[in-house]
Amino acid sequence: MKTLLEGYERFRTGYWKEHKDLYSTLARDGQSPPAMVIACSDSRVAPEAIFDCAPGEIFVVRNVSALVPPYEPDTHKHGTSAALEFAVNALNVRTILVLGHSKCGGIAALMKGPGQGHGDFIDRWMEIAAPARQRVCDSPELANASFADQCAACVREALHESLANLRTFPWIAERVAQGRLELAATVFDVETGQLEPVD
Repeated sequence: MKTLLEGYERFRTGYWKEHKDLYSTLARDGQSPPAMVIACSDSRVAPEAIFDCAPGEIFVVRNVSALVPPYEPDTHKHGTSAALEFAVNALNVRTILVLGHSKCGGIAALMKGPGQGHGDFIDRWMEIAAPARQRVCDSPELANASFADQCAACVREALHESLANLRTFPWIAERVAQGRLELAATVFDVETGQLEPVD
């Protein structure tokens, strides 16, 4: 907590002081970010830093492995889906970017398989990307690859899965079809700082 409060003091005397007019405008006019970024909760992957964005420029939701669940309007709690609904239907974002990254712990857990003692929630959450794992496991090209290479391939496959799941939301599919919303995915390499787009 001490570290957080010290950081807050630096923020108040530095960044906030220099940009207080921006914060006043955002407080008065509200937010209207053109893009939403779905990113991993990993502390090494900060979308605002990677894209050099000021407050109000991107709407960010973070979860384990930057996964997008399919459209399931049921009685369960759906944090990522709620964020999508707000970003698309209330904020009218024009781009949704899913940001995966190298050396993702969630993807490594997925590739090791279920039942590895990942707690009460992680295994179930990572089931979203189970088809991605299956594609990697079924790939002849990756049969003899190292575990690290299989995980790297699964990061990309999980992004494909999330892009497909985004299209299961009717109000996203409609806007994509109308050309009012763009869907994209990239992989951020933590070691090199490079972004690699995913088709």
